Amino acid sequence: MDHRIYDLDGIDNQWCPGCGDFQILEALKKALAGLELPPEKVVLFSGIGQAAKTPHFMKGNFFNGLHGRSISNATGMKVANRALTVIAIGGDGDMYGEGGNHFVHTIRRNPDITNIAHNNMVYGLTKGQASPTSSVGFKTPVQVDGVFSEPFNPVAVAVALGASFVARAYSANIDQTVGIIKEAILHKGYALVDIFQPCVTFNKVNTYAWFKANTFDLPEDHDPTDRMAALQRALEGPPYPLGVLYKVEGRPTFEDSMGCYYEDDTPLYRRVYGPERIKDLLASFR
Repeated sequence: MDHRIYDLDGIDNQWCPGCGDFQILEALKKALAGLELPPEKVVLFSGIGQAAKTPHFMKGNFFNGLHGRSISNATGMKVANRALTVIAIGGDGDMYGEGGNHFVHTIRRNPDITNIAHNNMVYGLTKGQASPTSSVGFKTPVQVDGVFSEPFNPVAVAVALGASFVARAYSANIDQTVGIIKEAILHKGYALVDIFQPCVTFNKVNTYAWFKANTFDLPEDHDPTDRMAALQRALEGPPYPLGVLYKVEGRPTFEDSMGCYYEDDTPLYRRVYGPERIKDLLASFR
């Protein structure tokens, strides 16, 4: 399937020239096409931010909600229709700042969704203040003396909380990013893909050159099923390892544990009841 099936003609893209978001958009399209997933079978969820505009530039279904709420909305969609491929996408501020509490508890629930975070270590929509992943000492028009808080480490938190799939990628490595996104989508359970991407306008520290010098591929002997090894790798950096850090199969998903489906996989809301059955149901609530 050609990834251009997801292209939208005549759309005015709002990203700055050179932004890493373009590479992530391309990688996502290629991953979906490579898995032969037609647009009508995919639903993208986002909140607020430059990264959260990603679904606006793709042909398909999407829901653009409140700041930081995309993964909760995505969970609801997966419960309603588990036949869909559900992806929540946004930036490091949207996912880990405003959405931090949802991030934590979505990991606990383990819905079968893919969570893609564009991590540029700055707030790109609201003119360059520090984000949860900004490094100590990073200076902005708001943090004029530099950031003093330790940066949030999403992959380490995800592994520590028992997320069933945790990976890190870098937007300029498109082929690797495509492969990781495909593996995340195929994984049954919550899958975090944290993607480094340069913000060419507001982050003059974590540039393309910086990421190239401060990332490396996980060694071939890394065992992604070893949780302690994954946590150790997640705590490294800089330089930061890229690849699938942790992966565990067979864990029950949120939607499969909710009792929202019949044995024939029909969602409860689609089951048609006759008048007598409706009468019995109403009586049971009295």
